[in-house]
Amino acid sequence: MSDTTMDQLITDVFSRVTSHANGLGVFERVTGHEPKNAPGSGLSASFWLKSFRPHPKASGLNVTAAVLTLNVRIGQNMLKEPQDDVEIEILTSSLKLMAAYSGDFDLGGAIRNVDLLGETGAPLALDGGYINADGVLLRVGIITLPLIINDVFPQEA
Repeated sequence: MSDTTMDQLITDVFSRVTSHANGLGVFERVTGHEPKNAPGSGLSASFWLKSFRPHPKASGLNVTAAVLTLNVRIGQNMLKEPQDDVEIEILTSSLKLMAAYSGDFDLGGAIRNVDLLGETGAPLALDGGYINADGVLLRVGIITLPLIINDVFPQEA
């Protein structure tokens, strides 16, 4: 895969995963990077690189497949009222996004598949947590989004 093709593929993948978040209509802000400041009052979704590694089982004698894993952080101010809704909104919006990736598990043909069940290690998963951004404590759900991509690197002697 040429550098230009690789650049296009990565740009396309980020566009497709963020468009799922935008398409749900539940996020006030969707970014293709880890934000440097606190979000507004509503839910936010942010995407950034977690890891990229070869996938031996999907690779052949002349080409290497890979696993691109993204972090997807869903967050909002944990002091939002009513506070009982914060946990429910984080969980339901995260699950809606995970369902969207399950339903479009090859991202419109851009990748081989979302690794829903952990063929390559970590499956599509959600973990809860807290972060401090600009002095604002946020309740977050962090989705691990593993994407299997065929034919990433040629193998040449």
